[in-house]
Amino acid sequence: MSDRIFGVVGLLLAIGFAFSALAIEESFLSDAVGPKAFPLIIAAILGLSSIVIALRPDTEPEWPTLGRLVEVGSAVVMMILYAELLPEIGFVIATAFAATYLAWRLGSGPIESVLVGIGTSVGIYVIFHLVLGLSLARGPLGF
Repeated sequence: MSDRIFGVVGLLLAIGFAFSALAIEESFLSDAVGPKAFPLIIAAILGLSSIVIALRPDTEPEWPTLGRLVEVGSAVVMMILYAELLPEIGFVIATAFAATYLAWRLGSGPIESVLVGIGTSVGIYVIFHLVLGLSLARGPLGF
């Protein structure tokens, strides 16, 4: 029964996400695809996945222990903090902190986590901003 509830909640979330995406106003300067395409694709994938989960539940679901649920909750808190701090401290710094924390929680050592966080942040910045020319949130250092 828990899989069905999870599937229905995911489907409702996908529907809400799709309605939010449809409310995005398009600028006359937008590209051929427009700003709605990516959120609608994510909503469709989430909706289809949720339908499969609801219609084909696991017969014996194994729920994680309390410790694992706390780790998932801390990752969610990290992503909320990331979204809140992104406009304040910029893409590079916020992404470095978030990627460092997530790498650490996934099992990397402290030094490896910092290197992964910085590498991920700089790598994404180079690809999306310098190569593709997309604008990312600027921080106090100007990048």
